[in-house]
Amino acid sequence: MFDFVFLGTSASAPSVSRGLSAHMVLHQEYRFLIDCGEGTQRQILRSGFGFKRLTRILITHGHLDHILGLAGLLSTLTRWEAIEHVEIWAGRSALDRIRSLIFGVVFRGERAQFQIELRELEPGPILVEESFEMEAFPVNHRGGQCFGFIFKEPARRPFLNDKADELGVPHGPERRELVKGHSIQLPNGQTIDPDDVLGSTIPGTKLVHVGDAGTTDDLMEYCNNADALVIEATYLESDKLLAERFGHLTACQAAELARDANVNSLYLTHISRRYRTRDVLSEAAEVFPTVVVARDLDRFQVKRHN
Repeated sequence: MFDFVFLGTSASAPSVSRGLSAHMVLHQEYRFLIDCGEGTQRQILRSGFGFKRLTRILITHGHLDHILGLAGLLSTLTRWEAIEHVEIWAGRSALDRIRSLIFGVVFRGERAQFQIELRELEPGPILVEESFEMEAFPVNHRGGQCFGFIFKEPARRPFLNDKADELGVPHGPERRELVKGHSIQLPNGQTIDPDDVLGSTIPGTKLVHVGDAGTTDDLMEYCNNADALVIEATYLESDKLLAERFGHLTACQAAELARDANVNSLYLTHISRRYRTRDVLSEAAEVFPTVVVARDLDRFQVKRHN
């Protein structure tokens, strides 16, 4: 299970009700900030989560509405928060801009009170832990070197207690070994294999995040069978030419991707100030009914659907 928090949901510039792009993913003790638009640190405080354990920041691309908040956030962390290390992951061109912002402006002539590690993104796994893994994938948007992210729990096979009882497997370490995939031997000499007591494989929860994108053609393979897809919907179909010109998606395009990729739930963000929320929702829902147009500080639990 993952928790997803929308800190900022506006496109390009803030509105009265929407801040600039910033989202948070939580899984057990892990926290990931995805993008950090201007005003993000205030939104983090408003969300109630604060800055604790916020040591990994993922940047989809280097446009200013996705990175300017890093200046204020890191300045705050170095003065008031007991954080020893922060990792910022981004594509090469975004890192160049972030490096100038952090070390040429925020900490120019002084030293940060904690380690700031800039790490270049490449497609593929970023973090692999026992309970989940995270990977980056390329996204087509203006300027190149843009990335989306997949958060995925491992597949599992449920333990069949009735079958284990029938075979005489005692409760305790023997069952734990079988769950781990190891065969055991009973006191009577009978060998029990994992396949004897484990059910069919159940895929783990899958959350996909896409920032700004100019096309969905190359996103299908990454979004397939996601339990939740978070993606931009900057324009409506009536302004499709503008969407193409500026490398963004319409609500209809995002919904078509969710439908074709067999996604369970769709969450739209990066909403232009020119549209009413209900109009964005209406356009997307005609194609994909299980859709939410996110608002700032909305929080959703992402679980595996049946």
